[in-house]
Amino acid sequence: MSNEDIRILLVDDHPLFRRGLSFLLAQEYGFEIAAETADGLEGVKLARVCRPDLVLLDVEMPVMNGPEALAQMLDFQPDLPVLMLTISEDAANLQKCLELGARGYILKNADTDFLVDAIRAAVAGRQTVSPEMAARGQSLPPEHSAVLEALTQRERDVLRYVAEGISNKLIARRVFVSENTVKAHMQNIFRKLNVDNRVQAAVYARELGLDKGE
Repeated sequence: MSNEDIRILLVDDHPLFRRGLSFLLAQEYGFEIAAETADGLEGVKLARVCRPDLVLLDVEMPVMNGPEALAQMLDFQPDLPVLMLTISEDAANLQKCLELGARGYILKNADTDFLVDAIRAAVAGRQTVSPEMAARGQSLPPEHSAVLEALTQRERDVLRYVAEGISNKLIARRVFVSENTVKAHMQNIFRKLNVDNRVQAAVYARELGLDKGE
């Protein structure tokens, strides 16, 4: 599914952020913004009417907050991909939204390419969490020296960028290789770390101290 085929419902009570994100996703990335609104209750109504392919849903809003709106949306459309947007790094909200069935939990200061990757992943049935939040919600055993030694220097570089929430496209630019090469590195990293996705890899990177340049 191309970006042009993905219809998005945007629910956020901050007008400047909502309009800016709407413009960016539509004009720069080609997504279709099916509708937008400033509160969760209206968002639930629009989700029923518009039948979007994905919802971007703010966590904290008036009238009805994000988790409440999420629960109602998934009650009538259980397979609806919903990405939560937030400025808060509260682990309780993260856990609650993921337990309710959100396809992701994205900080509003995330790189735009990271958000776009998360949108496409959510539509494909995969979950994405900002690395900063993933590190709060998961833990790994401390014995990592053998794992670190198994990674090549290039794989460590790529993993460090993953921990920063940077997309494959931007990683490719920073390490001067093709995006396909980065994807190949990611598959090797997943295998060596025994993880299934970027979020788990990012958590592992933080446990290894790679996010601190080690």
